[in-house]
Amino acid sequence: MNSSSFRAFAQRLKTEAYVMPVLFIGHGSPMNGIEDNRFSQQWAQLARDIPTPSAVLCVSAHWLTRGTHITAMEQPRTIHDFGGFPRALFDVEYPAPGNPALAQAVTELVKKTPVGLDHEWGLDHGTWTVVRHMFPEANVPVLQLSLNYHQPLAYHYELAKELYALRKKGVLIIGSGNMVHNLRLVSWEMIHGGGYDWALHINETFKGLIRERDHHALIQYEKLGSEAQLAIPTPDHYLPLLYTLGLQQADEEATFFNDQAVGGSLTMTSVKIG
Repeated sequence: MNSSSFRAFAQRLKTEAYVMPVLFIGHGSPMNGIEDNRFSQQWAQLARDIPTPSAVLCVSAHWLTRGTHITAMEQPRTIHDFGGFPRALFDVEYPAPGNPALAQAVTELVKKTPVGLDHEWGLDHGTWTVVRHMFPEANVPVLQLSLNYHQPLAYHYELAKELYALRKKGVLIIGSGNMVHNLRLVSWEMIHGGGYDWALHINETFKGLIRERDHHALIQYEKLGSEAQLAIPTPDHYLPLLYTLGLQQADEEATFFNDQAVGGSLTMTSVKIG
């Protein structure tokens, strides 16, 4: 797309009076993608509570790259990036369209870093297991933005700020991960609900800092002590939260939903801003 056609596309993007909210969703087990449970029901209700978006842009914990990339194909494939689950989960296809023109628009919007147009990835389970409950007819374009895993946390928070204009164009931006995510310490006795004391405590600490808008402390989570280190042994599932927080405006409050622990060492706690 040349510069003149990009300008034409940008002009066609209607600026809405309603600014789309931005979400962080704790996606948890891939089985949530096919189960009718308290988490998937809340995702579906959330979609009913907001206007139908012009597109969904998801930052998933499961697309880690060198550099930043965005899916730019007409029809992204459904990626089954997991193992050991029932055949029914692998049989799921979520045929939401892509939006190459919007992908190109994002490359023009982001100034912090070059954004590569990707034609290989698709929709991984951090995206489709959530979005298929929100938009089951697969009639809303869905794109993914990758996580440059070679950059510090502040980089991701600042990059997110450059995406704000999309919210005024009806784009629903979702960070998909988990605030507390330590699979090595999962308790099968608590797999259907419940958390270790340390997991519950640090989850409340994270929520308090979000309420207080202390994003600096959340970016420097290593300074929050041993509980934070247990909650975030690797930052992949935590980074999408920083994209959500980076998009928060001064007059916007954060509210929580699906605020529960499962498996002892994971929390499904999710955030809606705006």
